[in-house]
Amino acid sequence: MPDMERWPTGRLLSTAARLVEHAWNERLVSIGLTHAGVIALGVLDSQGPMTQARLAQLVRVQAQTMGKTLARLETHGHVSRVRNDLDKRSHMVTITAQGVEALREAQNIERTLLEGGELLSDALRGQLRNVITELGNPRWQTGVDVPGLPVPPESGLVILPEATEATEATADSR
Repeated sequence: MPDMERWPTGRLLSTAARLVEHAWNERLVSIGLTHAGVIALGVLDSQGPMTQARLAQLVRVQAQTMGKTLARLETHGHVSRVRNDLDKRSHMVTITAQGVEALREAQNIERTLLEGGELLSDALRGQLRNVITELGNPRWQTGVDVPGLPVPPESGLVILPEATEATEATADSR
């Protein structure tokens, strides 16, 4: 590997993020999940059933991208989608019992991704939250209170330190 001592912080951060996501996805495939699917399941688990459009908004991806992620999750039995009784043009998405079980397994995979649990370091997590908040504020104008997603400070919402972090779901989720 090239001399990483000379790499700028941004390169280190983006390379580490890609490598973590690749390693995580390689392990998630055994339970029929991707990184983006775990994020969607996490929101559904914490927030309850919602429309596909609302889920896409909370996860901060395009509705079409969320549709592809949900199709994969539905194929594996992790979510169910039914027509919304209030708006026949939309679907309500619900995490299934199988989805909850897969989510718990995915969370365990994340905890054990690196030996020694370096990804769980409070210092690292705090620094990453700061980067996400500072760089995400101009991009994410809506202040939503969703565990695992950054909230702009001007929203007036308080982020509790024990809330889990999530990265922006990747397009198409491979």
